[in-house]
Amino acid sequence: MAFAQGGSPDVYAIQNATIHTASGPVIANGTIVVRNGLIEAIGASAPIPAGAWTIDGKGMHVYPGLIDALSRWGLPAAAEAAPAARSAAAGPPGGGRRGGGDEPPANVQYQDDGGPEERPSNTSWVKAADLVQPADATLTAARNAGYTTAIVFPATGIFAGQGSALNLSGGRVGDMVVSSTVGQYLGMSAPRGFNSFPGSLMGSIAYIRQVYMDAEHYKAAKAMYAENARGLQRTAYDRALEGVLESPRVLLPAGRKVEIERMIRFGKELKKPVILYGGVEAWRAVEPLKAGGVPLLINLQWPERDRDGDPDFIDSLRTLETREMAPAGPAALAKAGVRFAFYSGGTARPADIRKAVKKAVDAGLPSEDALRAMTLSPAQIYGVDDRIGSLETGKIANLFVTDGDWLADRTQVKMVFVDGKKFEPPPPTPAPAGRTE
Repeated sequence: MAFAQGGSPDVYAIQNATIHTASGPVIANGTIVVRNGLIEAIGASAPIPAGAWTIDGKGMHVYPGLIDALSRWGLPAAAEAAPAARSAAAGPPGGGRRGGGDEPPANVQYQDDGGPEERPSNTSWVKAADLVQPADATLTAARNAGYTTAIVFPATGIFAGQGSALNLSGGRVGDMVVSSTVGQYLGMSAPRGFNSFPGSLMGSIAYIRQVYMDAEHYKAAKAMYAENARGLQRTAYDRALEGVLESPRVLLPAGRKVEIERMIRFGKELKKPVILYGGVEAWRAVEPLKAGGVPLLINLQWPERDRDGDPDFIDSLRTLETREMAPAGPAALAKAGVRFAFYSGGTARPADIRKAVKKAVDAGLPSEDALRAMTLSPAQIYGVDDRIGSLETGKIANLFVTDGDWLADRTQVKMVFVDGKKFEPPPPTPAPAGRTE
């Protein structure tokens, strides 16, 4: 890969590369021009502006920056995830035991932080953008693997808080935020210490339903007061309900087929766009997902046998079938035209994330659909596809450059652009003798 000398670090031109736009056909021997953080031009004959820092991409591939559709990258440990429903691998973004429910860490303190006593386990007003730590090493590791954006959510409690779309550019938090509020993360299990309502799955559902009813009443009361305040008692400020109303969409946990069907029905009651997350039995639930028109975020931590479990324990036929078939779920959804995207779940190492995606491809998912599930699809699901998710003129310059097909075992990420800023990942560490990655 050759670099022209004397170019401006604010203007880059990658030429002679194979460009995968995610929104259109692959461009062979194409050029992409980046100026001041945006894509200025892209195409087989895109002009290279004078003074551009030119990169010869012959033999290289250019892809849109990868997006983790449901992440905890960069959040402090205190925001660890609570269990997400009584589900086989719905899985909070923080991860946990493979193929099972997750227990919250013992050091997490659950409390009602200023909300009414009748609304415990509710921090709906908290935004991930206000919690993220830009210097977190996880963000750097993810960026080195080609990730340029993470949709980050707090995940403690039933109403955990609002997710934010964050570019992995480091530096100031304000420069990372693509969208401060993309949705409200809901869990279905009350945190430790709740021995009564809403300490069960049905209690949590009833509690969520009541909060949304309260939010609609609160909204109507505020509107009435704003229209004619004289003679009316003003509505007391309620930040828990403010956070609920501010969130443009709702994330609900749904791993197994019965949960997917239940949450599709429940989502209709909330009068908000709904996104389901988990999807371990997506292959069983293609028809209800298609009929409901609800997008699904699929956890890339495929279910596996617990390595520390009893070796003599015999798993049920359904459990064995789920382990076998879970990676085939994305292919079934793609064939049916169901919207879906991937998230890292508890799969922390970038190399393992790529292996998990490859497992779905080996199970029948076309590689172009796998790329969309990591780029344009999550951007569309969260309503930020006018900014990120594909390589198009005018969009944010989030992209990565590789020396081969991005899913090939030996492919290396040569450079990553986030908001048009170039990063060069360090060379991979050689594996110890006798081991292969």
